[in-house]
Amino acid sequence: MDLEREMREVREAFSSGKTKEESWRRSQLQNLLTLMHEKEDHIITALQQDLGKHPVESYRDEVGTLIKSVNYALKGLKKWMSGKKADLPFAAFPSTAYLVPEPLGVVLIISTWNFPFGLSLEPLIGAIAAGNSVVIKPSELAPASSSTLANLINTYLDTKAIKVIEGDASVGQHLLQHKWDKIFFTGNCKVGQLVMTAAAKNLTPVALELGGKCPAVVDSLSSSWDKRIAVDRILSAKFGTCAGQACIAIDYILVDKNFSSTLVELLKEGIERMFGKNPKESKSVAKIINKSHVLRLRSLLDDPMVKASVIHGGSVDEDNLFIEPTILLDPPVNARIMNEEIFGPLLPIITLEKNEDSIEFINSKSRALAIYAFTKNEEFKNKLSSQTSSGSIVFNDAIIQYVADTLPFGGVGGSGFGRYHGKFSFKEFSHKKVIVKRGFLVDFWFRYPPWNDHKLLLFRSAYRFDYLGVLLVILGLKKC
Repeated sequence: MDLEREMREVREAFSSGKTKEESWRRSQLQNLLTLMHEKEDHIITALQQDLGKHPVESYRDEVGTLIKSVNYALKGLKKWMSGKKADLPFAAFPSTAYLVPEPLGVVLIISTWNFPFGLSLEPLIGAIAAGNSVVIKPSELAPASSSTLANLINTYLDTKAIKVIEGDASVGQHLLQHKWDKIFFTGNCKVGQLVMTAAAKNLTPVALELGGKCPAVVDSLSSSWDKRIAVDRILSAKFGTCAGQACIAIDYILVDKNFSSTLVELLKEGIERMFGKNPKESKSVAKIINKSHVLRLRSLLDDPMVKASVIHGGSVDEDNLFIEPTILLDPPVNARIMNEEIFGPLLPIITLEKNEDSIEFINSKSRALAIYAFTKNEEFKNKLSSQTSSGSIVFNDAIIQYVADTLPFGGVGGSGFGRYHGKFSFKEFSHKKVIVKRGFLVDFWFRYPPWNDHKLLLFRSAYRFDYLGVLLVILGLKKC
């Protein structure tokens, strides 16, 4: 691939002005929707090859969510594109002002391997809706998905304005050397730092979707129904979402020590109910992306400080890239497993003297992408909401904030910055240009030099919008 030629083409496509037209934006979104419907089986096959995802999981987390997002963008596009009238003070009469969204230009989307279609196409929807031309760099760690994505976009979308450039890390580094009008990156903090460093050379704005350790606080639930629902939601958000290889998956649990034994038994029962006696045979737990990540996760379990805390699961099949759902009870808080993002099917449970101690524990860590809490205690909900900081906080469920088009998705601090989904994606890839129109009929002479005390008095009244005061100064009836 001639990378320089590809870059020229995508810039020329934006410079031509065609991407700014509503007709182009709408046609590309419609074509993307057609792609999702007609090639669903290709996407699901690729996800099965790369990650061993069950077709239902693939539809739930990638195909279905993308169809929903494209439909939402198509419905809102005209309204999103329209300018909004802004108020001006009477002193500016006669004048009008508007805020008009305009595309940023040529944007780079660097996606990751765990949701290779969702994390490539979700930001693409916003970038197209906003009128940009786009280059997508998918992860080489999911080769079947990368190849499928490239082929499908080349078939269904405008290949002059929207391109997929495949390759390893060196290709990504080469792309980062170019000047972009926006870089949207999803991945880990280490690579995120490299992206920001490269972007800084050209003063390129960046959105970073990173992740971190997302805690789940579990209160002492009394109702058997509440317990069952809470456990199902926890297990799905950990083991049933790319085997925990997700930035918003539950990383660890915090629980009152008096409820911990109950919770452990409920989780064990729930794992068998959800994934069977042999989770690998259930095909409902995804595989680990590659051997390197399997070995990384195994090293977390093999840590001498951690081994004794494994109370369920723990088996590792390196050849088949599978780790069974594993529960750990009170691993040392200074162990690697409690200080690195786990990104896999290992679930530590940390017991506390009381639930309120969870606030101090959470605040001792870097700010999370999400905090989950399962409780019916309204006072505790208020404390968690007001005394912690995170990209989002969800009570009595997990991950649902990701699929809601009306909610912005993104992190804070070490978990990233920039927010997307729904109209927020449009905003992320847009600039609100200010347009002011003024006539010649009225002018205020005191805004121009030469300066004197009389003009200063006029300014003092004018900036307070004290129009009576301005009139009194002009008439000589106000001296100070």
